[in-house]
Amino acid sequence: MSTELRTKERPLQTYRVAIAGLGNVGRATANLLLSRRERYRQVYGADVRLVAACGSRSGLRDENGLEANSLGSLEEGLSGPDFIAASSADILIEAGPSDFRTGGPGLAYISLSLSAGRDTIVISKGALVHSGRQLRELAQNSGAMLKLSGAAAAALPTIDLVDHSLKGCKVLRVEGILNATTNYLLDAMMARGIGFDVALREAQLGGFAEADPRNDTQGWDTACKLLILANFGLGANLTMDDLTVEGMQSVTGDRIEAWRSEGLVPKLVGSLTRVDGTFHAGVGIRIYPLADPFANIRGKDKAIRIVTDAMGETIAIGSGKEPLATAAAALKDLEHILTARAAEHVSK
Repeated sequence: MSTELRTKERPLQTYRVAIAGLGNVGRATANLLLSRRERYRQVYGADVRLVAACGSRSGLRDENGLEANSLGSLEEGLSGPDFIAASSADILIEAGPSDFRTGGPGLAYISLSLSAGRDTIVISKGALVHSGRQLRELAQNSGAMLKLSGAAAAALPTIDLVDHSLKGCKVLRVEGILNATTNYLLDAMMARGIGFDVALREAQLGGFAEADPRNDTQGWDTACKLLILANFGLGANLTMDDLTVEGMQSVTGDRIEAWRSEGLVPKLVGSLTRVDGTFHAGVGIRIYPLADPFANIRGKDKAIRIVTDAMGETIAIGSGKEPLATAAAALKDLEHILTARAAEHVSK
């Protein structure tokens, strides 16, 4: 008998969820979670309650579960890792701002959560890049599950491919177009002949490029996602110091014209290669002929190419709309957690 059928025959198991970070992604995650509660009951035998949510200075808590219409009335002072701990949540979804140079502010939330044995879903990249090894050790020591699909290119499957679809294979090489903003900029400059500044303004007006785009255009966002895939998906132990990171600074109008005349397409790519058991990684502009699938990744789409010893080359392309796509990636992780915990309850 399947786990799904067995869970339906048992009383509902209550799972209390807290969300730290109520920006666009955090709110999208909260709303999507609340809209899927009936699915969780039917498929996993789980009564999933959003018992706490907070931003940087304010939040809400209700042990019986918050509703979507209550998230517009936050109370000052209800915030911070201790606030989340006091909610008695079983699962934390961390969706706050990201700073890979310090790990904050998510690092404190994630560390306390894992130390307490609380299953943790991470959306922001900073803490995973800054303190990935320590967080993996905390999860291992406490028995908590640490999930991070939302931090590793969201709707584009990256770690999932390695953990599930390519399981048992040795990954030899990875290439990833992992940043939607830079792909949009390069595609606009190549396809329509517009300059960087004009393309960037379009992206900012469209709401998917930051007011300060340097983390994207200088390659740091791509580098963060590449490190997360390497360290959490492939068991590497790389730091930012191990990567050569170059962004779009070298892309000029003259180079765009030259590539166009030669039938070549530039992409900002994160690359990872395994040589004699050692990983080498970097970020920079790579040029592809028109026949290459990567040359045809348009607009805000992202893509990853993974080459393995036994299954050869696998390519995935993602084009989810933000912030819904990232919220859905985080809740995919939630369903993996519910599956694992439901199986544990059945076996008892």
